[in-house]
Amino acid sequence: MSYLTVKNVNKRFGGLKALNEVNLSVEKGTVHAIIGPNGAGKSTLLNCFVGRLMPDTGIVDFDGVSLLGLKPYEINQVGVSRVFQTPEIFGDLSLIENVMIPAFARRDGAFRMHGWEPVENERDLRLRAMDMLADVGLAPRANDVAGTLSRGDKRRLELAMCLVQQPKLLLLDEPTAGMARADTNATIDLLKGIAERGLTMVVIEHDMHVVFSLAQRISVLAQGTVIAEDSPENIKGNPKVQEAYLGGAHL
Repeated sequence: MSYLTVKNVNKRFGGLKALNEVNLSVEKGTVHAIIGPNGAGKSTLLNCFVGRLMPDTGIVDFDGVSLLGLKPYEINQVGVSRVFQTPEIFGDLSLIENVMIPAFARRDGAFRMHGWEPVENERDLRLRAMDMLADVGLAPRANDVAGTLSRGDKRRLELAMCLVQQPKLLLLDEPTAGMARADTNATIDLLKGIAERGLTMVVIEHDMHVVFSLAQRISVLAQGTVIAEDSPENIKGNPKVQEAYLGGAHL
């Protein structure tokens, strides 16, 4: 059964049709990749999921709730978290402080309305934040200033900031962009471990090594339209996909 449902989504910017009748279905507990050439509309579609853009027409539902018209924090509160292409962290704060900020939001904001268990005090919040840092391999650096981290470790920190909120759906926009191969492989292993816990993920990624390492299902966007949606094995051999990627150079 579809967990995230996108139906007939259209988005124009002046004379440019960035999204054209996009339909997408993401099943609960899966890793679903969205791929496509530059300018295909991938980030525009993701921004429609998280309230940064409002589509001109169409439906975006998550777990029975329409995401359209909700503010970004409201989308977060229904269980959707996003990891940005450029890590969004508080560079002047320590790692533990970075993770505690969304933990405080969970405790003191409207998160309780959506089934969160109340956290009683700052000590409990700190312990929970440390657990998240341990999950992503950053616990030994908990008191370091976040701005001193490598790009790969900043990505891990941002993941910890998302996971402390216990999301139902994690959206990842180019999670390995700009990383060396060793950091990319470490991030793949980390995301595999998260996926094994049953967390649903949607991944936008140019690196096909990452896509084929993680995804159970792939949707391909070209010129704002979904031209294929299938298993990784079938996507590799799809002639429409190969044509979109100039003969398959990226697959």
